[in-house]
Formats: sequence, C-alpha cells, structure tokens
Amino acid sequence: MDFDIRDLIENLHDGIYFVDLERKIFRWNKSAETITGYPKSRVLGSCCADNLLMHVDSDGNKLCVDMCPLAQTMKDGQTREAEAYLHHRDGHRVPVWIRTTPLRDGQGQIMGAAELFSDLSQKEATALRLKELEQLTLLDSLTQLANRRYLESEIKSRLSESIRCGLRFGVLFFDVDHFKQFNDTFGHEAGDLALQAISRTLTSTARSYDLYGRWGGEEFVGVIRNVDRQGLLAIGERCRKMVEHTQVDLGSNRQQVTISIGASVAEPGDDIHALIKRADQLMYQSKAGGRNRITIG
Repeated sequence: MDFDIRDLIENLHDGIYFVDLERKIFRWNKSAETITGYPKSRVLGSCCADNLLMHVDSDGNKLCVDMCPLAQTMKDGQTREAEAYLHHRDGHRVPVWIRTTPLRDGQGQIMGAAELFSDLSQKEATALRLKELEQLTLLDSLTQLANRRYLESEIKSRLSESIRCGLRFGVLFFDVDHFKQFNDTFGHEAGDLALQAISRTLTSTARSYDLYGRWGGEEFVGVIRNVDRQGLLAIGERCRKMVEHTQVDLGSNRQQVTISIGASVAEPGDDIHALIKRADQLMYQSKAGGRNRITIG
C-alpha cells in the first residue's frame, strides 16, 4: 500500500509540529493552525524557544523557557505527556494535552522532536451551552459568556440547592485591573479585545459544571459548585494565573492584563445580595493589596 506520510500528518485531527535540534519549527499542520490561530507562514522557521505559544502548566510555570518538554525529549530520547495551556493568537488560553517524541535519522541519532497536541476545551459542550443561552437571551453579546441575568438565576438556584441538599458552592468576583487606563491608552476596541480574551481564558479553564459570566463593564463572576473554602481559593488562583499569562494582540504589540478577585463560599442565611456584596468587598481588598491577587473570606 502506497501513501504519503505528509498527507497523513497534514490532516491529523490533532495539532503537530516538528523542530530541529535548534528547536526551529519546520513542519506545522492544519490542526495546529486551527487550535492556535497561527498560520504556517507565521510559524515556520521560528524557534519554539522564542515562546510564541507561551506554554504554561496549571501552576502558571512557563514551559517554553526553562521546562520545555521538546528540549528534554531531544536531550534524553524519552517520550513525554503533559497537560498545558498554550497562547492562542487571539489572546486567550487553550488547554491542550501534549505528547513529545524524538525524531531519529537512519543511524538512530536524534535529529529533532515532534509535539502532538490535542484541544481539551470541550468545544462541542461549549457550543451547545452558547446556543441555549442565545435562545434564552441570557448571553452577553461581547464576551459570549452568561450575562448578569443568567448569573443571578444560577446563584439563586445554587442557594436553593444548598438549603435542600447541603451542597456547598462559592462565588468568584473578578475585576480587570487598571481597565480605564487600558481603554484610555489603547482605545475602547482594544478594551473589548481584552474582555474577550479574558472571557475565553475563563471558559477554557472552567470545569464543566461551573459557570462564568459577565456581571457588567469589566466585572466577571464565577459560580463554582461543590467546593469548600480551600477548593474555591485554588480555582480562583488558577483563574488569576491563567489570565495573568493572557496577552491581547494589538497588532504592533501585545499587552498583558490581570484581574483582582474576591472569593466567598455561600453561608447559611445568605441571599444573592449578601453573597455578591461580600465577594465584591473582598475583591476591593485585592485591589487595595496591590491588584492581581485573590482575597477569600
């Protein structure tokens, strides 16, 4: 049976790219373009050590600089697997499962490495949720997240569930740091791009049963189910780190954005106003403490 291995690589469902010993990219397939947003023309010949995709792990560690799985694979010849978050060209983070393997010549000498990566962002489930929200007029048109009306309905449902079943949940209240200054410096269109990038990052890091939405302006709310205080803190810190590593592509440059977060677990006797007010006040404590941090009460 005759077939061209290049066609197989080009049409894989997963993204794949090859690098030489200097970590310069010499093959980049169609799925790699789709998952990352970067066309082949932008990537070929560049070095993955230049941190174009800005891989980070779930703790926010930069993999492309000091902990590159490809570099380690070329060094010891061992295959590796890991979960990571790459930087999409539009600015948001995409969760991926990566696998690296060495490339060898006819004599068995390592001549480079390949990385295969799969999108873990649950696109089908997200698309279905977006369609349902659109039908119910519960979608924020700019960010494609749940709007305030839907968030309020969700929180009320979770409060009722907590009373009936004793299931705990919490709220994360996010506010974009220095957003007015960002708008004044780069313009409102750039501000919209920042909000969209943040919303995509929050969506990509969300568990399937949590809900994130736009509360208004530059404020976001996450409704986090089945958590205690430590669990809520861990999820909020993960969101903070992922947004911190999100950059907005403004054409001539990229700008980093950060968020301040207030976190609160629902308590007996809470109504929606008390819970949101408490999380909002904790968010302002994060602002007062230097921004780009989380405060839990």
